[in-house]
Amino acid sequence: MPVDARAYEKDMHGGCNEDRRTGIVYTGIPGAGLYQISSDLTIWTKLGSDPRLKSNIHGLVVFAHNGVTQLALAQNEDERVLIVDLDGVVKQELRRPNGGEFSCGEANAYYSARRTQPLSGAKVFACTDVTYLNGKIYVVTGYCDGDFVLTAEQKAGGDEWVWAPVAWGGKGERAGQFRTAHGILAHQGHIYVANREAFEVLKFTPDGVLVESMPDIPDGSRICNISYAEQQGWFVMNALAPLPHTAPKTAPIYCHTGNVLISTVDAGSLGIPVLKHLHHVHPHYIDGHLYLLVHGWRDGKFAVLKHEPDHTL
Repeated sequence: MPVDARAYEKDMHGGCNEDRRTGIVYTGIPGAGLYQISSDLTIWTKLGSDPRLKSNIHGLVVFAHNGVTQLALAQNEDERVLIVDLDGVVKQELRRPNGGEFSCGEANAYYSARRTQPLSGAKVFACTDVTYLNGKIYVVTGYCDGDFVLTAEQKAGGDEWVWAPVAWGGKGERAGQFRTAHGILAHQGHIYVANREAFEVLKFTPDGVLVESMPDIPDGSRICNISYAEQQGWFVMNALAPLPHTAPKTAPIYCHTGNVLISTVDAGSLGIPVLKHLHHVHPHYIDGHLYLLVHGWRDGKFAVLKHEPDHTL
């Protein structure tokens, strides 16, 4: 990690994503900016000079759309999604909806009622993560009363991203609603949402039809984010904090087939006790070997775990 970023490591509150073609990893350090990390994880390079990139990047995705690879950055504190090229040039800022854009009546009612609320007031569009599937950017907004999955798409014949009709969720206890939709992943044609305070991961169709709640997640696991280790065929997900009434003092990392939990990683047992709270874990490969890139929270800290040949982590 560069010297100019280390001073801000304690403030980390985001995660990683990567360009699968090149293996280059992207991450944000609040106060420092947007960085790319070489595929061998040895070289960090700061991208862009736009001051907006120093705001917290709570979640991000690298995606290719119409032949152009770019990034979408969810900035929860500033209530916006930035569309950024691979050089760190901000191409667009996607702000909170006005209401009326969606096929989801609850989302339209929520945003239209708050249309004139100043940005200095209570958060209306506190976006927590983003993903991309089939021409749409999917955004979760778990840090505010509007706990939705929203979508954006490009205007026909143009480059501008605008809010699209597909949306679902809302804060509540009913099936398909959320209690802090914190992380989102597109995988094999479906959308997975880490529903943190409901201790679950939900699988949806791209149009928001609930398919299932992922089974065999330990009770009390406040799942923050979900990713996928392609070569192993595992979902990798992390809880925010240690499970109540359990011995480990650090938040667990789960390796999961989608049907059963197959392994739990305790970072504290690996000699990294500062990782009490975890915000995001990203699987990355170097020469076929699996590494887990771990973003801590509250005390910051960035760690890299290597998968050993005896199948332990």
